[in-house]
Amino acid sequence: MRGQYRIFADYHQFYLWDQLHGSNTLIDFTEEDCLRRVAVAAHVIAIQPDRNMTVPVEIGLLDRPSAEPFDAWDHVVEASLAVPSGILECHECTGGSIDRWRVTPGPYRVRACFGGLGTIDAFGIEGGDHYRVDVWPAPLAPVVLLKDYGPRRVWIEAGDHPL
Repeated sequence: MRGQYRIFADYHQFYLWDQLHGSNTLIDFTEEDCLRRVAVAAHVIAIQPDRNMTVPVEIGLLDRPSAEPFDAWDHVVEASLAVPSGILECHECTGGSIDRWRVTPGPYRVRACFGGLGTIDAFGIEGGDHYRVDVWPAPLAPVVLLKDYGPRRVWIEAGDHPL
């Protein structure tokens, strides 16, 4: 199952979380989290788009990871998410819930793909950036950067940073 969304990435972030546990979890962003564009805490993952604007996001709930090569993406990172309640939710940073899904309670792997990052203007306002997030059942594992686009020009140079 895949869905298309327009998510307001206020403060350069939106979340996937366990509905009953994630919203109460604070994330202490590190510089490494910002460079990876993903931060993880218990029951929550913060995905960090490069624009502090409404961005297009495709979210897929899968049985297994996609075998699609990463050629079409600028940046790809995977992290784990525990969903003990069986309710996975996508939530804006300062807005509300985007969607929620009933899933089998347990651990999941989340792959965040970032595309069109080179199209973002110097002010971080306009751009053809787009994002895809795939989620599938998998054992908990460390965060892995699978393809690195490099530093976030907009955050690092402009000082617009969640730290």
